[in-house]
Amino acid sequence: MNISFKRNTLTLLALFGACAAQTSLAAVSLDRTRVIFTGSEKSVSLSVSNQNTQLPYLAQAWIENEHAEKITSPLVVLPPIQRLEAGTNSQVKIQGLPELSRLPQDRESLFYFNLREIPPRSDKPNTLQIALQTRVKLFYRPVSIARKVGVNEAPWQEKLTLIRQDDRYLVNNPTPYYVTVIDAARDLKATSSTDFKPLMISPKGQLDLGVSSKALGDKPVLTYVNDYGGRPQLQFSCAAGTCTASPVTDKH
Repeated sequence: MNISFKRNTLTLLALFGACAAQTSLAAVSLDRTRVIFTGSEKSVSLSVSNQNTQLPYLAQAWIENEHAEKITSPLVVLPPIQRLEAGTNSQVKIQGLPELSRLPQDRESLFYFNLREIPPRSDKPNTLQIALQTRVKLFYRPVSIARKVGVNEAPWQEKLTLIRQDDRYLVNNPTPYYVTVIDAARDLKATSSTDFKPLMISPKGQLDLGVSSKALGDKPVLTYVNDYGGRPQLQFSCAAGTCTASPVTDKH
């Protein structure tokens, strides 16, 4: 799951040193951890809910490009802001614009969907109000590479290869899709490598895995995130400096 939270101070009436630290949970939540917008769709609807059963919240939504810049084309969010009564659900729609046709049609394009909660103004003195922001990856997937409904195809992540280069592993993505790798270990029973940091490989791209080949051995295991937020594993077999993947069907 690929969600990041940004805390923004809305109202600060007390000195920071006088405020007790509190653990805050998001009141406004999203129904998924990533969004897939296929070229055959005119829009995608997302469900948002106010988990707070006592207070109404505003939900502000927008889209950023891969450089974290706010955009209003080729995708736009409707409505950009709405009121959610306590304990209620609603929807936001990501609408596609004609400019989508200008994006590459042979590979995915990356965007980010953002959802920020805005709490009601407090009438109590010395109050620190905190807004939590959810940010998830939004992939535009052209019709030409969209998965066909009812066709049983192997996950494209299984086409990943590892290339040993000196004491490093390069992960190669020959597919037209983004692939997010969240874990790397030397075998199915081992814990995650301490040096590994989650990474995302762009279509037709290649990245240093960030872990020495010695630490991962000759049968490394990578964990990736699929379209549904699941975390399947791939075990690699290496020969002559190149490692190919096979899915892990039984983790026990």
